[in-house]
Amino acid sequence: MPSEEMSQFQRRKEPSVWDKSQMGAVMGAGVGLTIGFIFGSWSIFRYGAGTRGTLSTLSMYMLNSAATFSFFLSIGSVIRNDSAIPPHLEAQLTAPVMMLRSRNEGLQMMKARWEEECRRKNNA
Repeated sequence: MPSEEMSQFQRRKEPSVWDKSQMGAVMGAGVGLTIGFIFGSWSIFRYGAGTRGTLSTLSMYMLNSAATFSFFLSIGSVIRNDSAIPPHLEAQLTAPVMMLRSRNEGLQMMKARWEEECRRKNNA
């Protein structure tokens, strides 16, 4: 007999829209901080820190890119995961339906194509 504790772990709750938005924002912030550090460092090495100083300039680059990336990734993750049908099943539903033919029909089509190809070679 399965215990009650085991059944709680087997049930999985779907993430809410808020959870998806938070996850996108956290991932975007991480990416933005990294990109801001890379481009901010490059900018400081190339053009100098300016009047604000190195740490202030670098933190401005990092925070600006983190805010931008987190905003867009949070919105994007909600939009991407908002559909009722998973993307791989949606792609299957939009795929064209293949026509199934009998062997006899396939053989007739092959013969017709073969005869047409032979006629083209003889006329050329």
